[in-house]
Amino acid sequence: MKLGILKESQGENRVAMLPETAEALTKLKVEVLVEKDAGKSAYASDNQFIDAGAKIDTREKVISQSDILVMIQPPTAAEIKKLKEGQVVIAVFNPFFNKDIVNATAAQNLTSFSLDLVPRSTRGQAMDILSSQATVSGYKSVLAAANTMDKFFPMFMSSAGTIKPAKMLILGAGVAGLQAIATARKLGAVVEVFDVRAAVKEEVMSLGGKFVEVEGAVDDKAAGGYAVEQTEEFKKKQQQAIHDHAVKSDVVICTAQIFGREAPVLLKKETVEKMMPGSVIIDLAASTGGNCELTKNGETIEHNGVKIVGKSDYPSDMATDSSRMFGKNLFNFLKLIINEEGGLNLNFEDELVVGTCLTKDKEVVHEKVKEFVKN
Repeated sequence: MKLGILKESQGENRVAMLPETAEALTKLKVEVLVEKDAGKSAYASDNQFIDAGAKIDTREKVISQSDILVMIQPPTAAEIKKLKEGQVVIAVFNPFFNKDIVNATAAQNLTSFSLDLVPRSTRGQAMDILSSQATVSGYKSVLAAANTMDKFFPMFMSSAGTIKPAKMLILGAGVAGLQAIATARKLGAVVEVFDVRAAVKEEVMSLGGKFVEVEGAVDDKAAGGYAVEQTEEFKKKQQQAIHDHAVKSDVVICTAQIFGREAPVLLKKETVEKMMPGSVIIDLAASTGGNCELTKNGETIEHNGVKIVGKSDYPSDMATDSSRMFGKNLFNFLKLIINEEGGLNLNFEDELVVGTCLTKDKEVVHEKVKEFVKN
């Protein structure tokens, strides 16, 4: 069986696999084809891929010769039409926000797997690209805040007087939020954390953060670690609590997401206008609407002296380690669909395989996505 690694679209610096992972695949008797310069932006040269046992070729030849194509960003609707019927495509389709691409993939009779749909189970942890890439986002968001803010993070005592430590509020204590806590505490910031899930309180405190509690939250354990929609009464309490803590903060990092839906707006315009000039908001939920009402995806704006950074693609800025982590997750998934002879074995009796499958036989087969594309 032949597996093709494609070069990502402009603006995406990661690659689906580094040479070290490609080499591991060749040991599973899989022939690995790599588009020329696919790993260049992640500092992985064509020669390194060749040394790992892969072959380098043009995009057209990699596509035409491969049984499986792997990438991070999904192909465009126009590119999908150039793929072979029956081909297996593995990417991060983000299907709830890319309905046209999902439908085009089904129409082309592609068997597609969307790695952002991997079931969040114990077995699925090794393939959880959302968690691995969120780790990068949480880490980089704090560094970005430190570079953007014109104050120190740690407390300093010197002959010039005492500099108070920066105060940070983190909205959402998922993987990105927890990594942000750890990084901010190492840099000396005082960290407060809000999350509707009371279960994360212990984790927040173990990392040195102070948990902001608001009574009355709905906590759905079946949501796979995501937040869920809350009652109107709770939202009012939540809004006031966030406002009270945000206006006293030097930095607010927004990470709250709801699976398959736009991000909840937690930071209102009136709150931003009460924040101290020079404060910084880093909104990691920007690509799904943002937690801040004023966020513009892919832009840094200033409102009343407060800088608002709308950026969800920090992993692309740390391409080498992001690619390494993504590639390991992908490799663990591929092992589920590769047999001992290096051939394709799509076992749809496996809950992880069927739970990650987006389209096959010209149909959208993922239950949640199927309902979404019908509407």
